[in-house]
Amino acid sequence: MEFIDLKTQYAQLKSKIDARMAAVLAHGQFIMGPEVAELEQKLAAYVGVKHCIGVADGTKALLIALMALGVKAGDEVITTPFTFIATGEMIALLGAKPVFVDIDPVTWNIDPALIEQAITPRTKAIMPVSLYGQCADMDRINEIAGRHGIPVIEDAAQSFGAGYRGRRSAGLSEIGCTSFFPSKPLGCYGDGGACFTNDDELAAKMRQIRVHGQDRRYHHPIIGVNGRLDTLQAAVLLGKFDTFPDEVAARERIGARYNELLKDVVRTPEIQPGNTSVYAQYTIEVDKRDAVQAHLKELGVPTAVHYPIPLHLQPAFADLGLPVEAFPHSVAAGRRVMSLPMHPFLDEATQDKIVAAVKSVVGK
Repeated sequence: MEFIDLKTQYAQLKSKIDARMAAVLAHGQFIMGPEVAELEQKLAAYVGVKHCIGVADGTKALLIALMALGVKAGDEVITTPFTFIATGEMIALLGAKPVFVDIDPVTWNIDPALIEQAITPRTKAIMPVSLYGQCADMDRINEIAGRHGIPVIEDAAQSFGAGYRGRRSAGLSEIGCTSFFPSKPLGCYGDGGACFTNDDELAAKMRQIRVHGQDRRYHHPIIGVNGRLDTLQAAVLLGKFDTFPDEVAARERIGARYNELLKDVVRTPEIQPGNTSVYAQYTIEVDKRDAVQAHLKELGVPTAVHYPIPLHLQPAFADLGLPVEAFPHSVAAGRRVMSLPMHPFLDEATQDKIVAAVKSVVGK
């Protein structure tokens, strides 16, 4: 049983993906070739924003967004501790301080009610994460940020394709950032990512940053990074893009079926009114997680945990001096969350087997 079934996806899209990659091999423009610009146009239209900037990976997308907003040493950026390390890591890499705010235990996303009290004169940005495939409460976050004149970066690495009140994830704030890591809802065959914005000035700056800060060949007005999206990865994404809406619909259908089948067994994801989820992970909460995972493994059902250790408890952030109890909902979720197999090709028979296994194990 596959946790994420990329093999079936490739088998179905082989002719399109192979043709796209063959075109790159033929023209030889492996860096910033025409496929990158074509993909950027299609992704911007899909998200509903003016600009998409293809970048090397989702982590670089966050870094480039923070750099474009001028985040520097001594600044503060508000974010959640219940996320992958990249979110806090890029803040710290620039010498800024990640200021953590606990999650809403219902959605696992940052709790907007706690954000305002974390704002200080040094706050340069707010960076909510749209975890597991559902958008954070971006309207409330944007309203708070707007009153304080603070820009918002949506970390949409897990939510590309998700809906929020009629709009799409990555197009909900000043900058949206996503990842095209292979296991993401829209994934390439290596590393890839993108930044999205409606702001012409920010778009120009992010395009400049991703090519070492240059505005023309060998002329570098600002410090940048090597943050380009490879042409071959853009080609893979173009080969997948036409069927992506169908895959998003399949993810929603499969996630809703999981919810119905498991609602009386474990704590299932709660999708908020006006939201859709792409279920980058189908995540539940269970007691005695280690034992549950071990039993499911014996029954042939793979599982994963995203994320067992909140960022404030990571050794890399020990210098912040934050105690375990500082973010109780993040700590509690980290001890209980568990993800089940989830991909657009999960058939009902396999899903029924997974659900039956969970039912047989939970409570032991």
